[in-house]
Amino acid sequence: MIKVDVQCKSFGETPVLGKVSLTIEKGETVAILGPSGIGKSTLLRIIAGIDDDYHGTVVRPDNMAIVFQEPTLLPWRSVIQNLTLLHPDLSKSNATEMLERVGIADKSGLFPGQLSLGQQRRLALARAFAGAPDFLVMDEPFVSLDAGTATAMLELTETLIADCKPATLFVTHSQAEATRLATRIHTLSGSPATLDLITQKGT
Repeated sequence: MIKVDVQCKSFGETPVLGKVSLTIEKGETVAILGPSGIGKSTLLRIIAGIDDDYHGTVVRPDNMAIVFQEPTLLPWRSVIQNLTLLHPDLSKSNATEMLERVGIADKSGLFPGQLSLGQQRRLALARAFAGAPDFLVMDEPFVSLDAGTATAMLELTETLIADCKPATLFVTHSQAEATRLATRIHTLSGSPATLDLITQKGT
């Protein structure tokens, strides 16, 4: 279980986040909605352990994967090298199988600059799920994609989450994406920003 208890987060003298309490169970996908600039990515960085300059506590498992807005791939490494770099124990056959699952096995020898943005995002997903994470963090992974590609990526992500069943935190500004993926949706709003529960599936 992931347990978040943030009391406050400020940039200098400016408070950004107020009190934020959140728990995420294994197999649960929690979405956080909010407009640009409200503090969604700041909260995500705190929960993921990237930003420790805040008041509060976060309990998370060690086996965690993050999918950022940008694919964050190494341009001088091939597709399969980008995958195995973070997972050196992954066999070539298992790496190829992971690339097949996301639909880019035929691109394994190419470099990121030779891929479309959608293909780069597929590689980022493969890299995240290759380690079968207990906790998956996604920061607007479908932003800047055309509607068809975004829908395909949503379907792929939904399948991978269903197979792996990690506790998942999904930050987005899209109500449709949140409704599609999440079992529980919160909104981040106010100044400083705090969380409110919007909806929970099954209730």
